[in-house]
Amino acid sequence: MKKKLYLFCFLLAFAAVLTSCHSRKAAMRGEPGEVVKPQVSVAEKYSAIMGVEKNDIQNGRLYEFIDDWMGTPYHFGGQDKSGVDCSGLAQLLEAQVFGVKIPRSTSEQINVIKRKYEEELVEGDLIFFDYDGKKFSHVGVYLQNGYFVHASSTKGVTITRLHDPYTYKYFSRCGSVIAQDTNSAPGK
Repeated sequence: MKKKLYLFCFLLAFAAVLTSCHSRKAAMRGEPGEVVKPQVSVAEKYSAIMGVEKNDIQNGRLYEFIDDWMGTPYHFGGQDKSGVDCSGLAQLLEAQVFGVKIPRSTSEQINVIKRKYEEELVEGDLIFFDYDGKKFSHVGVYLQNGYFVHASSTKGVTITRLHDPYTYKYFSRCGSVIAQDTNSAPGK
């Protein structure tokens, strides 16, 4: 009986050690809207992906968010790590990184941007696409150097070059999220 108890305790302890040893991605530091210096490994990784200098990766919250969600599978209507769609990812990113609330669907998100030219894009701007003949059926969040992050229906959460031959032909509109004044009452 004691042997079984010892064996059970050993197996339980061994399982606890195994589950605690897996690598975890870094948690986002700072508060939404705050720009914090990225971890060196994160800056190196995303500077290589986007072809920029490591020092050009300034917003640690943004790139740590992306790193945490990278590869999450696409799931229409999803908004968690088991699956996320494009507008759900954009909504989560804007809230958790920039502290900005935007609507859930692309058809509503298009209405909360101030249009701008492609050359004026900055990190956090929304980029819309018309896939399958449907206006504003896909959204991504602009990063820098012509790259954006989005939830692809085939690749999951990924970073894509805006001027990718397949992607760019569906490019429709882009702009900055218009700050919503949550303190004023309707009619003011």
